[in-house]
Amino acid sequence: MNLFDTLPPVLPDTWKNAATEDLIMQARERKKILGSKVFIPGHHYQREEVIQFADVTGDSLQLAQQSASRPEAEVIVFLGVHFMAETADIITPERQKVILPDLRAGCSMADMATQKQCEAAWETLTEFYGETIIPVTYVNSSADVKAFVGKHGGATVTSSNAAEVMKWAYTQKERVLFLPDQHLGRNTAYAAGMPREEMVVWNQITNELQPDIAGTEISKAKLLLWKGHCSVHENFRMIHVENIRRYEPDRKILVHPECSWEVTQASDKSGSTKYIIDQVKNAAPGTKWAIGTEMNLVKRLALHHPEQSIVSLNPQMCPCLTMNRIDLPHFVWVLDEIVSGRMVHQIKVKEETAYFAREAIERMMKLV
Repeated sequence: MNLFDTLPPVLPDTWKNAATEDLIMQARERKKILGSKVFIPGHHYQREEVIQFADVTGDSLQLAQQSASRPEAEVIVFLGVHFMAETADIITPERQKVILPDLRAGCSMADMATQKQCEAAWETLTEFYGETIIPVTYVNSSADVKAFVGKHGGATVTSSNAAEVMKWAYTQKERVLFLPDQHLGRNTAYAAGMPREEMVVWNQITNELQPDIAGTEISKAKLLLWKGHCSVHENFRMIHVENIRRYEPDRKILVHPECSWEVTQASDKSGSTKYIIDQVKNAAPGTKWAIGTEMNLVKRLALHHPEQSIVSLNPQMCPCLTMNRIDLPHFVWVLDEIVSGRMVHQIKVKEETAYFAREAIERMMKLV
């Protein structure tokens, strides 16, 4: 066996060069042939061209749970990114196979925290703070990071339940290490009443603690924020907020808590993807929104709610590059492979990693 024998199969030219109309027809045919044998969960941020074939849409953890609740499905074709497919593999039965149509579909935020970095951080932080820390990780993290958190008694969080899980974490230990998104951690803790003077940032590149704001005493910090972020949500800036306030003061600003503290504080409303969708769904006709989240979702909300005026908070925003990887050619190709009895791009988490990652997820589920 040589190196090339170990590489995953790549999309054949047959699918790369196919016309969109043909691919849509083939996707419908393959779905009909496979029936309930295949379950297709689709994340809110996916392209319209593939999300139209999803059996359900939702956030990452919700989709993993939906997958586990489909015992008749032998294969899960996950329209999302790598960490989402990992989570689905962790909580679904062994007999279910999880497929990610394009292995390049990843998350830059999840990539900002690795197991090796977590272990190095833990060694330094526990030496400095003692046994006073419990780790908590956003579900937007790798299986390895979830397992690290599970091993150390911590739990996962979603953007919807972060406040509740963090409240629990402070009943366990004096300090929380929040991975990998500093903005969600900061915004959640601040909304719960913690001053920023009690927050510090752990720089995993330089392996050092930094004050979140001037005047912070690092030794007295209660929240240790991992220096990670979402490359999409960090591109909503105060200049965008100021432009809306100046030129369209009647337009409400609605953002995801992965946005910076400054932008979140300056917005009218902030909440999870579900919260954003519900706010628009329940708003009166004629409501004007500037929404700070992934562009595919903003466009979909505008399409489905023509009675409202919906724009992106950042008019130059483009869809998340890695979240946007799964396209019709890859989707139809993996369906065709399944019809032929082959599994390509299967996501399989190692047993030990899955065990401890599941511990972190289950601790969260007991709280919400």
